[in-house]
Amino acid sequence: ERRDEREPVVRAQRARRWCCRCPDAAQLRFFAPAAMRDYDELTAFLGEWGPFQRLIFFLLSASIIPNGFNGMSAVFLAGTPEHRCRVPASANLSGEWLNLSIPLEKRGGRSVPSRCRRYRLEALLNFSALHLQPGRDVNLSQVEQEKCLDGWEYSRDPYLSTIVTEWNLVCDDDWKTPLTTSLFFVGVLLGSFISGQLSDRFGRKAILFATMGIQTGFSFLQIFSTSWEMFTVLFLIVGMGQISNYVVAFILGTEILGKSVRIIYCTLGVCIFYAFGYMLLPLCAYFFRDWRTLLLVLTLPGLLYVPLWWFIPESPRWLLSQGRIQEAEAIIKKAAKKNGVQAPAVIFDQIEVNVHMISSSAYFSS
Repeated sequence: ERRDEREPVVRAQRARRWCCRCPDAAQLRFFAPAAMRDYDELTAFLGEWGPFQRLIFFLLSASIIPNGFNGMSAVFLAGTPEHRCRVPASANLSGEWLNLSIPLEKRGGRSVPSRCRRYRLEALLNFSALHLQPGRDVNLSQVEQEKCLDGWEYSRDPYLSTIVTEWNLVCDDDWKTPLTTSLFFVGVLLGSFISGQLSDRFGRKAILFATMGIQTGFSFLQIFSTSWEMFTVLFLIVGMGQISNYVVAFILGTEILGKSVRIIYCTLGVCIFYAFGYMLLPLCAYFFRDWRTLLLVLTLPGLLYVPLWWFIPESPRWLLSQGRIQEAEAIIKKAAKKNGVQAPAVIFDQIEVNVHMISSSAYFSS
């Protein structure tokens, strides 16, 4: 019996000595068990739904909530309220000419004031000075029109302010509003490409919290934007952080959790908490109708995730892929202690890990 207990340890010691001399997959298989066990089999003693798994499930799912905020925040941050050309208060127009200074246009089957045109102000001043009556003395259809040279007046319902009202993204510049949203999703596209590569290189946990920091930090910087260009560039970076956070949290959860819980996490946990962020967004927008205040309210919850660094572990699977067996075993043993089960003295056989690493390396390099 003592010999059976020591066999994995002896095998690991022999593997370490042999790896130094001949790190060849074929030679390593000489020491490997006939049937290599997978990670789920080696960690089956932890159970599927203990306190450790529940903690990881809910913490990683909760880290998805800010992604729901940012995914649709442009709907409220870049909302376009009703607007019309501004007539300067200094213009000496009579009440009648002031009320009729904006021409009507057909929109949605109704005649409504134009958003981008007004009657030429100089002509209106002349008519007003001569005490001519609009419609009786002057045919408005023949009065020359001009662009909104003095800016716009915006309705304050439902928004007190948005980036549209801040930088007048209307009329000739109305193309900038959809471009803002498009560039956010360009960031999402770029983040989708690089997040997996970065997490493979630097670890799941490090990239998870780095992307949380990017998403929170650059959203906070957006509050101090002085131009549409600055806001949009920062929004693109937020998009990169948003999807990267989502992808890495997804990967980390699937690698730590067991088979049955993994399915629930991927289909319900991630999606429900993402949808929860969606639902909170319009609620926040209802109470905070200034875009800078709203963005601050959506950004501050990101600070609540800082303490999670001490509760969410690195992926043991990733650690094993890097040959960091002792760190992986330490995490599993800590999880076993939290679940109230006894962990084996040796969880991961060194030779199995080495064979797997070399075989994987050979596969990806071929």
